[in-house]
Amino acid sequence: MRVRDLFIIKDERIRMLHFTWIAFFISFVVWFNMAPLATSMLKTTGWLTMKHIKALFILNVALTIPGRVVIGAFLDRFGPRKCFSALLVLMSFVTFMFAFGDSWVTLALSRVILSLVGTGFVIGIRMTAEWFPPKHIGFAEGFYAGWGNFGSAAAAMLLPSIAFYLFGGAEGWRWAIASSGVICFLYGVFYFIVARDTPKGKAFVGAKKTQPMEVTSWSDLVLLILWSFPLIGTLGVLCWKLNKLSFIPDKFIMFFYVGLFLVLVAHIVKILQVNVPILRKGVPEEERYPFLTVTALNTTYIANFGAELAVVSMLPAFFEMTFSISPVMAGWIASSFAIVNLFARPAGGWFSDKLTNRKRVMLIYMIGISIGFALMGMINSAWPLALAIAVTVLCSFFVQGAEGATFAIIPLVKKRMTGQVAGMAGAYGNVGAVLYLTIYTFVTPSQFFFIMAGGAATSFLYCLLFLKEPKGAFAEAYDIDVSDSDSDSEFRKAV
Repeated sequence: MRVRDLFIIKDERIRMLHFTWIAFFISFVVWFNMAPLATSMLKTTGWLTMKHIKALFILNVALTIPGRVVIGAFLDRFGPRKCFSALLVLMSFVTFMFAFGDSWVTLALSRVILSLVGTGFVIGIRMTAEWFPPKHIGFAEGFYAGWGNFGSAAAAMLLPSIAFYLFGGAEGWRWAIASSGVICFLYGVFYFIVARDTPKGKAFVGAKKTQPMEVTSWSDLVLLILWSFPLIGTLGVLCWKLNKLSFIPDKFIMFFYVGLFLVLVAHIVKILQVNVPILRKGVPEEERYPFLTVTALNTTYIANFGAELAVVSMLPAFFEMTFSISPVMAGWIASSFAIVNLFARPAGGWFSDKLTNRKRVMLIYMIGISIGFALMGMINSAWPLALAIAVTVLCSFFVQGAEGATFAIIPLVKKRMTGQVAGMAGAYGNVGAVLYLTIYTFVTPSQFFFIMAGGAATSFLYCLLFLKEPKGAFAEAYDIDVSDSDSDSEFRKAV
């Protein structure tokens, strides 16, 4: 698949790809609609403090981690069209709640719920996998994710202008945030009307029930349970951060920890209830899949997307303090790390498609990330600013290219469980962000970059040992496709 094929709008596959990345783009605009307006909120409310803003940033990711796992199970059962439409419409109402909230409780509660809009990414992964064959999945998923992810940057660039120039006044930030909710609602309805889960003549094959991930061996069951601990443990870290900001009193923090422990126990019990009967009965060879591959992809997403979220948060201040430049200039330089997403992530998927070995491409990218962050760890005031920017862009190319390479493999692990596999990897990206940002509070920027380099190197070793090249990774169709449609044939002629 080539870049020019993205302009073949008459092809239904291409139209569905564009419809879906726009849905993801809008979900990220809504998810990040507070950050660029935070200072306006502080100035105009009179009662918000910087502590409140920091707490809102934490709450903005609170449910994204478990939400991505849960939404993966829902979309494997109900299909991406219904899930994406429902998510956008429901989150639009919560956006209005936040925009016009006039108390701390309203703002905090609505922001917690709005953290669920960050799960939209997972839905589009499954939708794209339904419309593109394995041989083209890398570029398609990379384009979907790279352009959709740009919604966070678009929110930073557009919403302040909308607040100031279009609405003005002290309440401009409220109307700017509300405008993102209006677009979210309208597009959710539009997506429900125009989208289809699969091409004509192809059946949607999903899970019969909304439940934890199924595994195919007893050792995989142990691994699934072990890999559940960090997902809940990260929520404990977020509670700890809120406690340090005095939003969870010391006398209540233990209740939150106990509650999270009970959630973990309930999750493990449900995993056992689902999987023990299946494993006792025996899993046919054709239904088996390597869960170690899933865990390897979890590590890659920690090391790439988790690192990206962490770096974007600290990079402006790093450039400002290291090179004694203005905050505006530092912000523009730091934005280069995110803007690279537009072409680096599709490129990662494209290389995965073209180089005929998806594991090798993944390993190359992880080494590139490790070298890139190691070089960033060496940046100091003696460096020419242009060289520091070049190293930052180079590192970003590998970080975001690796994201594309990760999701070029995920739809190939187990097709009917793509949502759950994507949800788990996506959740671990957020786990990585929380982990890295927590570490950042204890170390210098230089040490921080070296730690992320070490994380990427660790992922490289894990993938070298446990990541398996997917079967049929470059096939014309998935094994479970029930028929070939007219759009399949038309697409093959086009590409």
